[in-house]
Amino acid sequence: MQFGIFTVGDVTADPTTGRTPSEHERIKATVAIAKKAEEVGLDVFATGEHHNPPFIASNPTATLAYIGAQTERIILSTATTLITTTDPVLIAEDYAKIQHLTDGRVDLMMGRGNTGPVYPWFGKDIRDGINLAVENYALLRRLWDEEVVTWEGKYRTPLQGYTSTPRPMDGVAPFVWHGSIRSPEIAEQAAYYGDGFFHNHIFWPAGHTKQMVDLYRRRFEHYGHGSADQAIVGLGGQFFMRKNSQDAINEFRPYFDNAPVYGHGPSLEDFTEATPLTVGSPQQILERTLGFRDYVGHYQRQLFLVDHAGLPLKTVLEQLDLLGELLPELRKGMAEGRPAHVPDAPTHASRVAAAGGAHDSTVHAVDDVTGTTDREEISA
Repeated sequence: MQFGIFTVGDVTADPTTGRTPSEHERIKATVAIAKKAEEVGLDVFATGEHHNPPFIASNPTATLAYIGAQTERIILSTATTLITTTDPVLIAEDYAKIQHLTDGRVDLMMGRGNTGPVYPWFGKDIRDGINLAVENYALLRRLWDEEVVTWEGKYRTPLQGYTSTPRPMDGVAPFVWHGSIRSPEIAEQAAYYGDGFFHNHIFWPAGHTKQMVDLYRRRFEHYGHGSADQAIVGLGGQFFMRKNSQDAINEFRPYFDNAPVYGHGPSLEDFTEATPLTVGSPQQILERTLGFRDYVGHYQRQLFLVDHAGLPLKTVLEQLDLLGELLPELRKGMAEGRPAHVPDAPTHASRVAAAGGAHDSTVHAVDDVTGTTDREEISA
């Protein structure tokens, strides 16, 4: 079981001081948070991808490469990579390069993106979102799996005898998760390929998360990748923790009440009851997190959002210290009752071992036009 954090890179005013950090401060804080995550023993750091204010999460590859040079163990990931508006040729090159630079400490999460104006900024139409996700990801897979690719599709220029460089490290491409809040098409795509499915698990009640994960598990089994409980599942989550639960509520309330993402709506109490957001003591965060298994089953990755809503860097680092203290109990609790046939979260080392060891696993491709009946089924 992997534990980690993810950031969406929002630049939000601190409602208790009225001060808004500069973009420079927020970018540097992201690096400090990632390094702290490794220090306290977390397994994963992931950054989102946004190309509009008030976010500083554009160009995640530069961020991850920079963090990778200053860390030794933590897995670097995305939350998410926009497979719809980013050229799959660029994705193939960028993440294979980061894979080499970090000695395999990278995976990535694919997503469609739900900010409408972003699509035309990159010459795309949001109405093509699902079809772009299907076609672009099919091409990305080929670019990593095959040494020479000849390809033709609808949304980019054809490729003739193209080789993406560098080739994936040890002949094994970075592991891919497909991330979604409410898109069954993304769950279907993850299941079709036997990839991981990551549910955002922040703004929605448990019943919705259960429906999405259950769909993915059923379709994973349908496509012959293993039993439903062997599917690779990740969840998001949010917490604010202090040693005393009332202290946590009092301190976090102004951030909740004024946050652009959920402020001025339901009360903090209503929101924590209806969603996975947990504000309280370490024991409350422990019990709530372990309870996620009650509706999604045993899963592989848990990422928390901790640096949002204008929380100052000092407070975020304190939250990570508290999470580090809680980590042994979280690991112990998640291991209890876990069946032996349920796989661990994929890592580069485990995937290389499964492939029979490090080797050049490239395959010379034949001419092909992307799109089969099964792939089209994903967007149906």
